[in-house]
Amino acid sequence: MQHPASDRYARFMRLGVLDVGSNTVHLLVVDAHPGARPIPTASNKSVLRLMRYLEPDGAISSEGVQAVLSAVGEAARAAREAGIEELLAFATSAIREAANGEHLLDLVERETGIRLDVLSGEDEARLTFLAVRRWYGWSADRILLFDIGGGSLEIALGGDEVPDVARSLPLGAGRSTIAFLPDDPPSVEQVGRLREHARRVIEGALGDFRAYVGPDHVVGSSKTIRSLARLAGWTEDGVGSSGRAMLKRKGLDDWIPRLARIPADARPALPGITADRTFQIVAGAVVLSEAMRVFDVDELDVSPWALREGLILRRLDHLD
Repeated sequence: MQHPASDRYARFMRLGVLDVGSNTVHLLVVDAHPGARPIPTASNKSVLRLMRYLEPDGAISSEGVQAVLSAVGEAARAAREAGIEELLAFATSAIREAANGEHLLDLVERETGIRLDVLSGEDEARLTFLAVRRWYGWSADRILLFDIGGGSLEIALGGDEVPDVARSLPLGAGRSTIAFLPDDPPSVEQVGRLREHARRVIEGALGDFRAYVGPDHVVGSSKTIRSLARLAGWTEDGVGSSGRAMLKRKGLDDWIPRLARIPADARPALPGITADRTFQIVAGAVVLSEAMRVFDVDELDVSPWALREGLILRRLDHLD
């Protein structure tokens, strides 16, 4: 007699998630089925840093367009080699806000056969919140989420799988670096101006959250926050190989002046700072510090799941 669970496991599918973000083009391939966590089987990543290709009129330069086409083309080849059954392909703030974003989307589809769905900032926040909720479970009660991408900062709050409020702010690590930290390493004055700007923008959104009951659990997600936790936080033993990653605002603030004095090409020697994040890690740290300060957060958990996992989970929820 066939075990009932075998029917469920027989319905697994190999999914690809292609994330065309402000900093990287990342393909994640997973084996997934309803009722179980997605199992990663392959990954392909190209460092892009699209913000450096922005023209004064807000368009992505021809060099940047070619970089996107090359990276997406490489990811498409990797997806075919991985034998995926379905590709969930999306773009975030850099293409969403570019003056020639629609033209670039058409070019990508014509050259690679992949049509990118453009997520709104609020969509990013809600999908990331779904992933974080599934990771921590209902015992986490009300969650406050911070997620820092290359182009935007997402903040969401709620007690269910759909947040009560979700906001996207133009405070991504790459965007903030280009706008406020042009020197390498940045000056004290530049870091101070970014801190003041981030505080004003986040305070402007705070009223949207005050109408709701505050959090029981605070979580940070994204590669930037995971990198900062490895540098300035700690890991507690727990279920799984990595345990529970934590980050205190005090530890983060202690590291920011030191990080800012180190040239970008020397930062990868530090724990957790990878080559693809080294140019924007100072800005990411400043933005996170101000987000925690404005929301009166002293400590947060660091989620291993974020936007890509949220897309996978949403797709699995609708799998017949």
